[in-house]
Amino acid sequence: MKSLISPSRLRAIPSGVWALGLVSLLMDFSSEMIHALLPIYLVGALGASMVEVGFIEGVAEATASIVKIFSGALSDWFGRRKLLAVIGYGLAALTKPMFPLAPNVAWVTAARFIDRVGKGVRGAPRDALVADIAPPAIRGAAFGLRQSLDTAGAFMGPAAAVLVMWLTIDNIRAVFWVATIPAILAVIVLALAVREPESARPPRPARFPLHIDEIRRLGAPFWTVVAIGVVFGLARFSEAFLILKAQAVGLPTALAPLVLVAMNIVYAGSSYPAGAFSDRGDRVKPLALGLLALVAADIALAFAEEQPLMWLGVALWGLHMGLTQGLFAALVADTAPAALRGSAFGVFNLTSGLALLVASAAAGALWDAYGPVAAFLAGGLCALLALAGLLAARRR
Repeated sequence: MKSLISPSRLRAIPSGVWALGLVSLLMDFSSEMIHALLPIYLVGALGASMVEVGFIEGVAEATASIVKIFSGALSDWFGRRKLLAVIGYGLAALTKPMFPLAPNVAWVTAARFIDRVGKGVRGAPRDALVADIAPPAIRGAAFGLRQSLDTAGAFMGPAAAVLVMWLTIDNIRAVFWVATIPAILAVIVLALAVREPESARPPRPARFPLHIDEIRRLGAPFWTVVAIGVVFGLARFSEAFLILKAQAVGLPTALAPLVLVAMNIVYAGSSYPAGAFSDRGDRVKPLALGLLALVAADIALAFAEEQPLMWLGVALWGLHMGLTQGLFAALVADTAPAALRGSAFGVFNLTSGLALLVASAAAGALWDAYGPVAAFLAGGLCALLALAGLLAARRR
């Protein structure tokens, strides 16, 4: 394990990847400050149902995924990725003030929608830019590092939300206002500290939008990765349900963001080692372990009636994320032609995002109809099916 996280290995990762990781950290810091309290605000203050929460979260993530396919293709077409990343991060920063100003569920839905459009615009070009900057021999480590820094922001944000809630006597809107600051900083760092390598520009720009010839060039290995990613998406739903489960077992509202803090600490701590391990030639084993961790998390969360078992489920959920998310990005970069990486990341994120929409909506419906046990057990069953599909694909 020490060899995976040694200073020499970390120094080998280009400075542009570190800068992109810092940008991700700052934007996730901002977003998770808001998302940590948004489900509680929707249900408690605005009167939303669990179905509405699941629908809003699913639509938000699906929107980001749909936009990614076009932004990824645009980045291939132009041969420029940084410009689209700046636009996407900038759009997300500009929409942050909409959350504290929201008077009703419809306003929050619109704010989440526009914010996720920004995520969609930046996502595929940013991931393709990481693949362009990082040497192939350390690609897994590079994606793992970016994911670790991204996730560090994801636990720092909820921790900051808890602090601001304490300082302002549970003023959720004050938390939302503070969250605008790191979002602005993220755009500044991206604009000033990231340089796009000229050598990454393809000799022949891709046709836009996703011409049939380009789709054929993506190849069977890439589409296998897409198929596995879809099944993974069906097995996982929004982390909003983790917060609501924590409330159900008695966690006070002011401490609810600690659920995301705990999950993301494990997520951040496992992402880089998983990516570095996968560079040794086996990206499938960590994915399989991640699915097993998700099954265990679903079982723990389904039957948790006291906080200790709930916290175990949250930690296992974070472990599953760390073992899978960065590796999928590395697999897409491994299997897609260099000139089509933006399109490839867009296609992958579209399909997996639509799967997450279905999973989140279904989880909300099951929760309303039968309770949290049914929602989490259904997720565990889907995770087992995904594991069977992954092992079958590896044998092929």
